[in-house]
Amino acid sequence: MSGHATKQIDNKTLWGGKISPFSTSYGKLMMWFFLVSDALTFGGLLIAYGFTRHASTDGAWPIGEETFNSLPGLGHGYPLIYVALMTFILIVSSVTMVLAVEAGHRMDKKGVTRWLLATIIGGAFFVGSQAWEWSHFIHGSEFGKVELADGSQAVVHAKGFGELENFTVIEAGRHHKKGDKITEDLMHEYQHAAAAGHIHDGVITLHDGSKAKIAKRANEHMELRIKSDGAKYKIGDVIPHAQAINMYEEVINSGEAGRVIYGANLQQNEYGPQQYGQFFFFITGFHGFHVFSGVIINILILFGVIGGVYHKRGHYEMVEKTGLYWHFVDLVWVFVFTFFYLV
Repeated sequence: MSGHATKQIDNKTLWGGKISPFSTSYGKLMMWFFLVSDALTFGGLLIAYGFTRHASTDGAWPIGEETFNSLPGLGHGYPLIYVALMTFILIVSSVTMVLAVEAGHRMDKKGVTRWLLATIIGGAFFVGSQAWEWSHFIHGSEFGKVELADGSQAVVHAKGFGELENFTVIEAGRHHKKGDKITEDLMHEYQHAAAAGHIHDGVITLHDGSKAKIAKRANEHMELRIKSDGAKYKIGDVIPHAQAINMYEEVINSGEAGRVIYGANLQQNEYGPQQYGQFFFFITGFHGFHVFSGVIINILILFGVIGGVYHKRGHYEMVEKTGLYWHFVDLVWVFVFTFFYLV
């Protein structure tokens, strides 16, 4: 038996569970617990992405500035500009949320309303931009990824896609008559036919079974960059302009299905390995869901602010709690942006 006496702790020192040990409310403490668990989820996803990318050491993994190089209404040739704009707006929305919380500490109802509304607008812009980016990623570039004669696969780098002027029907189908000139929805029809192997020697078979001659301008300076090994070409090889033009046109006009891939989904990917598309959709979609949820929560809180609910309570702690969530969402995007677009 030990001769040491048990040390007694007075009630002022001992935490008896009746009050918060960190001088914070139950709601804020639970929000922190949620954010820590959510951070572990995102951390696991990003680590899995990092390991998968590290295993792909052959140069086939997509490069951010090559994949995301478009601006709405302006087309291609603007690497990462729109993604940078999205990121900037989201970070600014975090600043406006700080200002809303600060106004709440001063019991400034108008200030909270103004800055919370600005946060909602910034979040809505980000969600809309991410939807546009997903649409662009799914539909892909004008060129697609092509399978060459030796079995290798190559992505196309070019200054511009030659404009499709019209399709002139040379054999009637169910809807089009011989001699008709089609000038609408050309790109969609062209890509669908190329992927399905319905283009042969400059003649396209349309969805109604009619055949038409393609009037198209020449593609501007083009290179083919190999992303999958074949019998002749290996990953990292670059095929220069003159040869690239001929090889690309040979694939488009081969009449063989599956030799051109446009965009990305969970089964195939124009930009690189299949896993890249799967991680992109899951991680950015998971984050986008968080942002969308944050926008909805902020809207509900804004209604409470406008209605004077929190002013009557004598504090705006609810704004502060949703602010913690919003800052977390912004911080996670910094890591997602770095992993997917910069590294």
